[in-house]
Amino acid sequence: MRSSLILFLTLIVTSVTSSPALADAGNSRDSRLAPMQKLIEAENYEAAISELEKALSKSPDDADLLNLLAYSQRKLMRFDIALINYQKALKIEPEHRGANEYLGELYLQLGQLDKAQERLKVLDDACFFGCEEFDELEEAIEMYRSKNAS
Repeated sequence: MRSSLILFLTLIVTSVTSSPALADAGNSRDSRLAPMQKLIEAENYEAAISELEKALSKSPDDADLLNLLAYSQRKLMRFDIALINYQKALKIEPEHRGANEYLGELYLQLGQLDKAQERLKVLDDACFFGCEEFDELEEAIEMYRSKNAS
């Protein structure tokens, strides 16, 4: 019975994730963000912030753009404004995996382990079959704990 259930769930996940409509939506979303992501990957955060702010002037309620903006701000140690933008992203899309992961990492940078653990709980609930964002935040929390163990 259990193996039948696993097979059934695997078939459902495979059919959903291989849907052409979902793949196209993901690709258009990725292509829209690609120029800004390239700047971030090159660690050119100032330029990324400039481009993200331009994009947000046209789409102020875009959680993906807000997440990338906050990420760039956090990398430049602009923690206050990054916190505001992560929170804006999560107000729009509460289960946004990237924003929850990165906000959790920001909380660790601020020494707020309890708040980082809250973000991990949100990711645990949002990632039914597990996800990279959960794994990465969980690892960051473990590293934080080991560095701060007395």
